[in-house]
Amino acid sequence: MVEFTIGNSIKSKIDKLLVASKAEAIEKFLTEKEQGLYSAIKKQTIDDKIKAYNIGDYTVFVAIIKTNPSSLEWHQLGGYAYKAMQKCREVKVQLTNAFSEDIYDFSLGLDMASYRFDKYFTKKPESFYPKLEKVIYINTKLENFDGYKHNAGLANAIRYARDLINEPANELSPEIYAVDIKRLEYLGLEIEILHDAEMKEKGFGLANAVAQGSVNRPCIAIIKWRGDKTKDDFKLGLVGKGVTFDSGGLSLKPSSSMAGMKQDMAGSAVVVSAMKSIALQKVEKNIVAVVGLVENMPSGNSYRPDDILKSLSGQTVEINNTDAEGRLVLADCLTYIQQTYQVEYLVDVATLTGAISIALADVYAGLFSNTVTFANQLCSYGEYVGERLWRMPIGKEFDKMIDSSIADMKNTGGRAGGSSTAACFLQRFVNKNVKWAHLDIAGVDTSDGNNVLYPKGASAFGVKLLNHLIHKI
Repeated sequence: MVEFTIGNSIKSKIDKLLVASKAEAIEKFLTEKEQGLYSAIKKQTIDDKIKAYNIGDYTVFVAIIKTNPSSLEWHQLGGYAYKAMQKCREVKVQLTNAFSEDIYDFSLGLDMASYRFDKYFTKKPESFYPKLEKVIYINTKLENFDGYKHNAGLANAIRYARDLINEPANELSPEIYAVDIKRLEYLGLEIEILHDAEMKEKGFGLANAVAQGSVNRPCIAIIKWRGDKTKDDFKLGLVGKGVTFDSGGLSLKPSSSMAGMKQDMAGSAVVVSAMKSIALQKVEKNIVAVVGLVENMPSGNSYRPDDILKSLSGQTVEINNTDAEGRLVLADCLTYIQQTYQVEYLVDVATLTGAISIALADVYAGLFSNTVTFANQLCSYGEYVGERLWRMPIGKEFDKMIDSSIADMKNTGGRAGGSSTAACFLQRFVNKNVKWAHLDIAGVDTSDGNNVLYPKGASAFGVKLLNHLIHKI
């Protein structure tokens, strides 16, 4: 990770980044030796992002930005800065007319862009390693960088989510995952792990059925943050799908669709990491989260198409596709969190359907909700933090598609409207008085590296969004 600090003069001969909305503002920070750059800098535009000018033994980086950038635009600029400066060891940064929060937002973007997952390489060339170690902010009113603690907590959580999601399934079974979550108690989180025997005793019939084909036993992780000691209740509950590998079960996926299924636990990683972020930030609110950790594998003990399962809620489900397992795990977790904690708001996060990525590609996550105002809030928060949502329908026409002739419901409604019928399935496990939202992040859980804030691999899409929601709710 890059160290951020406060410095004084920008005149010393060291790599530096100058950022302003006008070239004239940059000119006064150029040394006599650098004045020859000014004619070129005057031709720069916002679209040029960050340009590098070599002075011989050091480089001057220059960015022209629009007046009064948004928080997200500062994040993005920080990302571009890292991309431009990663081969430097130390860089002095002058953000002209930037407020303290702007500097912290710029730093968060730089932090997000600097992530890489490289723990399994045994040999790495020197060129593989970024050299940037320290960013020194110059000519600010900041006396220290203590104010970055909020964003530092968020950056830490985003890295944690990406680390979890990038882990291969042979290194992150449900039980290993549960141990890693339990470790977070050092932050002040209260964490309870239910193992398979306790899950059976309590009636997690759907989640246990999904897991029964695997030698790796399931777990339920319950995570509580009590930041408001004056209250006992939890206003917001979070639920995450944690399928550590999804083969499809007996409804086996084709080999071309099975690669990448280690990431079918991304929703749970986002939820767990959002809880880590608020613990690091010491948020003065009470939030509870439940994540279901299972592996969906084929064996002689697997659950089957045509099975009828009893859920924790008491409702029965006819199985017509064992590859529609995530909604089963979520259903029991949704029931448990409502029965146990009586939350007012409820958000679940899951890589639930391939259909949502066909509809929305990697541009939006699908949002399904039973409450218009809550849905609108989430959409606006998504735009603000750069994790965009698109509201999808869950009307009675879709709900009817999952009716069963021999049980309370089927676990799929067929190929047509697959994301909506999956959301309707979940809604049947949500109490009518609860304001609920389902985020289908399949398609946005992975980055191809084209977004400067999301290096190639796991994106951790949703951590920023949930963190912002928790602060606003």
